[in-house]
Order: sequence, then C-alpha cells, then structure tokens
Amino acid sequence: QVQLVESGGGLVQPGGSLRLSCAASGIIFRLYAVGWYRQAPGKPRELVARISSGGTTHYADSVKGRFTISRDNAKNTVNLQMNSLKPVDTAVYYCNAHGLIRTTDYNYWGQGTQVTVSS
Repeated sequence: QVQLVESGGGLVQPGGSLRLSCAASGIIFRLYAVGWYRQAPGKPRELVARISSGGTTHYADSVKGRFTISRDNAKNTVNLQMNSLKPVDTAVYYCNAHGLIRTTDYNYWGQGTQVTVSS
C-alpha cells in the first residue's frame, strides 16, 4: 500500500519559517519525482516546488528564493524548507509523487497539511 504522509504544518507569523516533510512508503522512492502543491480556499491547487528523481529542482516564481525542496532517498523523504513566509502562503500543502515506470504512469497524493501564516 502506497502512503505519502505530510507533517510540519502549523501556524506561523509573517516572516517566520516552517519545514514540511513528506514520508513515502510502498514505492521505490528514488524512481519518483516529488512535488509540493498547495491549495488556498477558493483557489485551484498549484505547484509550489518539485524535485526530480535525479535531484533537479523547480520552483514557482512566487516562492523562489524563499523555499527550498530537498530529498533523502535513504529515508524516503522530501522536505520543503519555507522561509520568509507571507500570509499569501496560507494553504493546505500536499505532497505528490509521480513516476513513469515501464510505460505505466503512477501518481500518488498525501492527505495534506495546513500552513497558516498570520499575526
């Protein structure tokens, strides 16, 4: 059974930091690209940051220079370090694992973790 479990969300003041973690099980983690997405109330889900199986990273323009994504294949985890947080970063953050293995497309989601940036 595949599981992606997010942790690290919470309430933080503007300018503060949070570190989100996504722990995967049930998949050959090193073969998957992993992304962090977020969804604010009334808005569509959007990509925040992504790291490929080879370690290449991609960030949304809105978080460049503030967020850092990293992966530890030995621990089957991906982290998202979020600094200089703003109220507009408030959303539910979701972890996604995507892999194309032997022509079959696999796509898995976590349950989400709430991040609230407010004074």
